Amino acid sequence: TSTTTYNVTGTDGNGCTGTASVSLTVNPIPTVNATANPTQICSGSSTSLTATGATNYTWSNSAGNSANVTVSPTTTTTYTVTGSNGGCSGTASVQVTVNPNPNVTATGETICSGLSGTISASGANSYNWDSPLGSGQSKTVNPTTSTTYNVTGTDSNGCTGTASIQIIVNPLPV
Repeated sequence: TSTTTYNVTGTDGNGCTGTASVSLTVNPIPTVNATANPTQICSGSSTSLTATGATNYTWSNSAGNSANVTVSPTTTTTYTVTGSNGGCSGTASVQVTVNPNPNVTATGETICSGLSGTISASGANSYNWDSPLGSGQSKTVNPTTSTTYNVTGTDSNGCTGTASIQIIVNPLPV
């Protein structure tokens, strides 16, 4: 369990003896740790994986061969790293959760010139419209010409999705 010297004495057929010794070095198995920052990402994003506790590292899933690697998984994935010191190795694992982006939709209406219309979004927890509209699920707009409005929706995981809606402004009849 620790570095030890072993001695041996050999005796030949004439009763003569000789001795020898050998030292066996026991290297400790490295305690490898793996972390992800962040451990949860949105679809299409990346995260940093970090390994500590050894000298050399090899990550699973072709993630790389260094202590720090960046990965962009498309689904929730567990990464295992093998760390080695002087021929001994240890392993650790870390899971990266991939959250889907919300499917944001926007709706609006066709209006007559000089009137207002309502645009609204759904599919997320909070919404931010292009300037100057700001945040909110529904907005009242007064465009003078047909206008496209863009909205970004954010879900409870911080993941985002976008949508656009065009308000058609019809001229008043003469």
